[in-house]
Amino acid sequence: MKEEMPYKLQLTEKEIPTQWYNVRADMKEKPAPLVNPATGKAATLEELSQVFCEELAKQELDNDTAYVDIPGEILDFYKMYRPSPLVRAYCLEKKLDTPAHIFYKFEGNNTSGSHKLNSAIAQAFYAKAQGLKGVTTETGAGQWGTALSMACAYLGLECDVFMVKCSYEQKPFRREVMRTFGANVTPSPSDKTAVGRKILQEFPGTTGSLGCAISEAVESAVTREGRRYVLGSVLNQVLLHQSVIGLETKTALDKYGVKADVIIGCAGGGSNLGGLISPFVGQMLRGEANYQIIAIEPASCPSFTRGVYAYDFCDTGRICPLAKMYTLGSSFMPSAIHAGGLRFHGMSTILSELYHQHLIEARTVRQTEVFQAAEDFARCEGILPAPESSHAIKAAIDEALRCKESGESKNIVFGLTGTGYFDLVAYQKFNDHDLTDYIPSEEEIAASIAKLPKI
Repeated sequence: MKEEMPYKLQLTEKEIPTQWYNVRADMKEKPAPLVNPATGKAATLEELSQVFCEELAKQELDNDTAYVDIPGEILDFYKMYRPSPLVRAYCLEKKLDTPAHIFYKFEGNNTSGSHKLNSAIAQAFYAKAQGLKGVTTETGAGQWGTALSMACAYLGLECDVFMVKCSYEQKPFRREVMRTFGANVTPSPSDKTAVGRKILQEFPGTTGSLGCAISEAVESAVTREGRRYVLGSVLNQVLLHQSVIGLETKTALDKYGVKADVIIGCAGGGSNLGGLISPFVGQMLRGEANYQIIAIEPASCPSFTRGVYAYDFCDTGRICPLAKMYTLGSSFMPSAIHAGGLRFHGMSTILSELYHQHLIEARTVRQTEVFQAAEDFARCEGILPAPESSHAIKAAIDEALRCKESGESKNIVFGLTGTGYFDLVAYQKFNDHDLTDYIPSEEEIAASIAKLPKI
């Protein structure tokens, strides 16, 4: 096979971004502000600083600064695993017999195994700089909790993690990695918090959700001195930090003379998709280029495709600020799918506004077809992908097969957010034909949406 370009579109250490990109600065219609549910008014810096680190609260509210300097200590940490590789999937292309060119940005080349470390080290850094004792968070599949525990160990901070109960039980080794890095890990919902006890009473036997775990983590943080809450997705500040993914991707494509046609990312809360697409969306907003951008979400938790665009609580316990987003309702309890990082009822306010403006599109895929795509990819490309990333793999394969039918040669870029070596129970169930699909009914979604706050 004649090689048209290297397998890896490599960047050097000197090409690691030194600034994060804030896509909101180029958005004419800005994402709606967070709202304090007690006052019904936009949340202020002072109010947000009671929950988040002050510098992170400032980043959350900043709609105007296009580029934010990355502090030197964070850059030094990034150099341990960045730049991450952008890989041409030659073997997958050959298997599919497609004229399309497929590229994936691989974020699993660090000990945490995912892209989450990009924001974890930033949030831990600002907590340390503020003189805090520790941070509290939630995690779904465990990638965020693992990344944050690593960052806290590096900086000498305490770390408390509320892990969604079904993932806590499905992925014990992910839990043990967090504990190895010094984190305290609690299955959520739990009896450690008032909101956890309330959720257990209202939903007995529940396997939990990210919304539940967020409620517990926030309560735990705000009721203890010297703590702040940190979040691995959804928030504006997280998408800002994750923009290193897209900035590196665009730099590598430009360096090798490749223009992306289709850009694909899995969508749960929005951290990886938002980070991947931000500089490309920026070009679209400025009228410099055009791309087809596709968000892929699980059919069992279809926030974009079956949700409504409205103000809602980000957590099941209804103690967090309200965000205007595509949501299934904060009381929606997703099925215990193995892509635990995608089990969130809502979506980033930035991505929600971009979707509302029709700058990005969204599709759903079922769990069994996702794992089939994951195995096809693994057998070709030699990486066992995380279930979350495998949603993007499935969509990339579909797009490549459409190119085969039409004869078009498109450049398809997708985000491979991490590895699936802690997800072998799920792979075992798939291989044993025990993995099933679940699609919520219209009645189930309508019942949850009916409980949206009136604002």
